[in-house]
Amino acid sequence: MENFIGKLEASLHKGFIDHKYTQSGNYKPRLLINHSQKNENVLTSLLEELESCESFLFSVAFITESGLATLKSHFLDLKRKGIKGRILTSTFLNFNQPKMFKELMKIKNVEVRLTDLQGFHSKGYIFQNKTHYSLIVGSSNLTAHALKVNYEWNVKLTSHENGEIVHHFKNQFEEVWKEAEPLSERWIENYKKTYKQITEPKLIDRVVELPIKYETNSIKEALEIVPNKMQQAALKEIQAVRDAGEQKGLVISATGTGKTYLSAFDVRRFAPRRMLFIVHREQILKKAQADYKKVLGGYDKDFGILSGSNRQTDAKYLFATIQTISKEENLQQFHREEFDYILIDEVHKAGASSYQKVMEYFQPKFLLGMTATPERTDDFNIYELFDYNIAYEIRLQEALEEDMLCPFHYFGVTDWEWNGEMMDETTLLSKLVTEERVQHILEKVEYYGFSGEEVKGLIFCSRKEEAKQLSQLFNQKGFRTVALTGEDSQEVRESNISKLENGELDYILTVDIFNEGIDIPSINQVVMLRQTQSSIIFIQQLGRGLRKHSTKDYVTIIDFIGNYKKNYLIPIALSGDRSQNKDRIRRKTNDTSFIKGVSTINFEEIAKKRIFSAIDQSNLTTLKILKEAYVELKNRLGRIPYLYDFLDNHSLDPVVVATKYHNYYQFLLKMKEDLPLLSSYENKVLTMLSLEILNGKRKHEIILLELLLEKGEIQQDEYIRQLVKFRCRIDSATLESVKRVLDLSFFTQSDRKKYGEKPLVTLNSHNIYAFCQNLQERLKANDYFRHLIEDIVRSAKEKSKLYKCEESLTLYEKYSRKDVCKLLNWPKDESSTVYGYKTKDQTCPIFITYHKQSDVEASVNYEDEFLSQDVLKWYTRSNRTLKSEEVKKIIYAEDHHIDIHIFVKKDDDEGKDFYYLGKAKPDQQSVQQDIMKDENKKPVVHMNMIMEKALDPKLYQYIKSS
Repeated sequence: MENFIGKLEASLHKGFIDHKYTQSGNYKPRLLINHSQKNENVLTSLLEELESCESFLFSVAFITESGLATLKSHFLDLKRKGIKGRILTSTFLNFNQPKMFKELMKIKNVEVRLTDLQGFHSKGYIFQNKTHYSLIVGSSNLTAHALKVNYEWNVKLTSHENGEIVHHFKNQFEEVWKEAEPLSERWIENYKKTYKQITEPKLIDRVVELPIKYETNSIKEALEIVPNKMQQAALKEIQAVRDAGEQKGLVISATGTGKTYLSAFDVRRFAPRRMLFIVHREQILKKAQADYKKVLGGYDKDFGILSGSNRQTDAKYLFATIQTISKEENLQQFHREEFDYILIDEVHKAGASSYQKVMEYFQPKFLLGMTATPERTDDFNIYELFDYNIAYEIRLQEALEEDMLCPFHYFGVTDWEWNGEMMDETTLLSKLVTEERVQHILEKVEYYGFSGEEVKGLIFCSRKEEAKQLSQLFNQKGFRTVALTGEDSQEVRESNISKLENGELDYILTVDIFNEGIDIPSINQVVMLRQTQSSIIFIQQLGRGLRKHSTKDYVTIIDFIGNYKKNYLIPIALSGDRSQNKDRIRRKTNDTSFIKGVSTINFEEIAKKRIFSAIDQSNLTTLKILKEAYVELKNRLGRIPYLYDFLDNHSLDPVVVATKYHNYYQFLLKMKEDLPLLSSYENKVLTMLSLEILNGKRKHEIILLELLLEKGEIQQDEYIRQLVKFRCRIDSATLESVKRVLDLSFFTQSDRKKYGEKPLVTLNSHNIYAFCQNLQERLKANDYFRHLIEDIVRSAKEKSKLYKCEESLTLYEKYSRKDVCKLLNWPKDESSTVYGYKTKDQTCPIFITYHKQSDVEASVNYEDEFLSQDVLKWYTRSNRTLKSEEVKKIIYAEDHHIDIHIFVKKDDDEGKDFYYLGKAKPDQQSVQQDIMKDENKKPVVHMNMIMEKALDPKLYQYIKSS
């Protein structure tokens, strides 16, 4: 408690008296705003407080369903922990809708009351913790826009429980709460009547004119339809492709972003004599034709269909299914140059022979392909088909940020357990369709809800029989559902889609026929009852609900997560992170603030643990997985990609490849590429740079190598000037460490042998850096070798942007023991003898594996534990006492000017790297000698380490959770 008060006083001093005050605590006042570029928002702070609190009070005037959805899974996790809260709100200005109050009633661990206080307009959030209260007060109501997007000012304050400020807030809350009315079903029904009277427009007598069908579509009205921001940018890029003399272009655009309208705008600009639009389904054909009529205007007879019994082949704008136009007798009706402009929708299917036949036959002036998912698993190169001309590309994240799609709230929820056994790939059908599982599904679907007056849902199942039997069971429960599979005709599918849109059905259950090419904008709930086997299919299915519609403000995605081996694909799909870097994927699971706009990603705690487990147990660097990523990028570029290409295209993390194959040249050989030969020495140099420099964890070596590649040799003074330019440390210990890394003297004998034994860079007596003679000769003689080294250095420079050059270690980044030896400027790599900790050169790194394996020997199974975000209870090695020299050095580290650095990894499944959590100082009052809990009863010393900076809340929760 004393430590908390000291940190609070320091925080208040810095926050309210002197911002230069050096003894900053971790509770200083903070301004909370929404800043998309920095991935900052008010919601993140709200969730951090919820995750660590013991109870909470919200006093908010306005609440929306979407705002409530951002917190629902977190309220459910709090309920499991027995944590309750209270929400005080009102009907001020009739902003709060009746349905929102119904959603509030679903949250059983939250008590809600309504005040009729005149002008109630408060926006305050109070959280009670073990040692203190946190307050968030300002302009943000409980709406998704206020918590994630709008320009808001909120102040976060921390107060001791005896502080006057918190009592002011609590007393005010209790005063209003006491007079407020409890939320109930009866209250909602009464409010619904009042709300309807106030918000419904008054009906007036008027003459109703029936619409008259005209033969023409008004060109004037068509020209009033203008492209949105994305479409304007895309049209400019498509025109640039044509201006460059190209005859083909590819548009990659997320589902729901208006590809059809975009193509219609381009056709309007191009003004072809005749146009052909090709799709793979008649249903899409009719919709595309209708959209083109709106954008182009003109006579009805100008718009024709070639499909089935429709043979309007003379139409100026012809819309054809691939199945019909690819037939020989139909193709031969047209001259090869019949169409000036041809468009192919869902062009990722163009590898099929029917598409190839049509594309080889026609010779248009311009060919445009459109797809949301150009990635293929059959090695067919869509990019080559369009001469590698990517005219425009906008993926899910960008489309959400541009507000082009309907926002979504994704909930990763826990699937049903059968006698303690989780659903997995081998689960029998009989267990998938039990009464208990159906009840579990319905509870989750009801709790997470939907936007709008009535549900219009799609449910994706794992098997046809599961869809059919679940549909029957849902219908027995009073729902109106139908199962559709590949066995159903197009007519049956279209009929049931119409029923869903018209409110005659609640749900369509299907397997995979609705993954793409289906347009039901009114869908407000997507339920996934199948394992994720492909990130592409995952996004396709999620995308079914992303089209905007007047009946919904957002779409709810409910993903039932069982014990599936490929659960790791979920964060990959949602984030678009294709690096195959496990640590990055863990972070995207743990911190979902990367999602743009008002959309949110939420995992129930148990479901999140299943994803972490899948990440830990998976092998993301199998040759098959790496080859798929390599081939996809090679297809996209039309050449052999290099390391920087992967970074530039947000694909594989080059470090993943280097770690697996020692260097990229070896990986290219695995890909069976025809490459120039490299000598054994050249290979070893590439290995050294790939394993030691490529990760970018210290910019110093990268800057020096870049200078040497450019100039051949460089004076140390010039090198130092470059370091200063990049705000890098220039102390003598760091410069010596850089020298020892590049002349290999830092490394162990086995590493030196692996890296070629000879120094890569030397520093002579005139303080001139240069490549060693052998390396200089190879760089001059072998251009390909030089290119590979330049590629490593360029990629390392890009990777180094994650790390602070002015500090030896960057908070919350991950480091191996060898990295730490290097970055703390130790003369030698002593990682093999560091074990848990080692004091050397005025530094003492401490490495902690937080959750030990069950088979770890008791003698080394230390009980290291975070007591709070800024206090770590830490144990020395066994057989150490208060008199041990190594222990005394740590206890009195401050007196000896020794910096203690804390590194932690969650468990051994995370590999060799540890999160850097910053510096710490031992609390000398807490030092105790104890006895290990093994049969030998060896002595051990433990103490509380006070962290210089309190842990990031999300990382803290992640490390602590078992």
